Amino acid sequence: MRADDIDDPSTDPRQVAQAAAAVIAERTGAPRHDIALVLGSGWKPAADLLGTADTEIDNTDVPGFAAAAVEGHTGTMRSVPLADGRRVLVYGTRTHYYEGRGVRSVVHAVRTAAAAGCSTIVLTNGCGGLRPEWEPGTPVLISDHINLTATSPLEGATFVDLTDVYTPRLRDLAREIDPSLEEGVYVQFRGPHYETPAEVRMARVIGGDLVGMSTTLEAIAAREAGMDVLGISLVTNPAAGISPTPLDHQEVIEAGRAAAQRCGELLARIVERI
Repeated sequence: MRADDIDDPSTDPRQVAQAAAAVIAERTGAPRHDIALVLGSGWKPAADLLGTADTEIDNTDVPGFAAAAVEGHTGTMRSVPLADGRRVLVYGTRTHYYEGRGVRSVVHAVRTAAAAGCSTIVLTNGCGGLRPEWEPGTPVLISDHINLTATSPLEGATFVDLTDVYTPRLRDLAREIDPSLEEGVYVQFRGPHYETPAEVRMARVIGGDLVGMSTTLEAIAAREAGMDVLGISLVTNPAAGISPTPLDHQEVIEAGRAAAQRCGELLARIVERI
């Protein structure tokens, strides 16, 4: 199945996810995975410290998946075995809503992880920070989100409680591992343009602390699937109107490299204790 076929109205996205999970199980030799990790912009160096993958699969070999479309992302998924026998499914990229491929494609990796057996998903992203004290390279736990995409991955009369969309137990665990971690509300804009200073001021007024172009739709789909969700943003730059310089995607990648050691150790310890 081509990646674009998943958004055909006649297609059942959960069947595509099951087919994708079957390919992953066949290629890895593992009947199930336990934890999924979605890498956002700037997070690849950190995830490299998670452990050694014994299988790497090109996205385009798996039903419903496409090649990476953003610099700093990797168009492969990896299976990382843990010492206790569990497995982590690491996605090197995500589909962003601004790519225009439809919301089903955006959340396909989440639904595939659920079909593969994952009960927990860790969503990471690179984002703009609205608090001046959060310097580039600062990881921040997502406590809640505001979805400004004007869409949802849920179809029909599907009602999901999002009161604790980002699992409190997992946030508590992350703070046990790194007590210096702060929390914030993540605001997703559609993109791909960066936010204007006026939009950033609006985000602050409505309760936002972080701004970006991903994560919220994935978190909703994960909760629909019954998964526990941990969200971690890496502040890669001050948001527009806060930053004294023009925004540039290259600084997102560079901030990820600079913070790789801290974020990698954080991810590894969180995954180990989940």
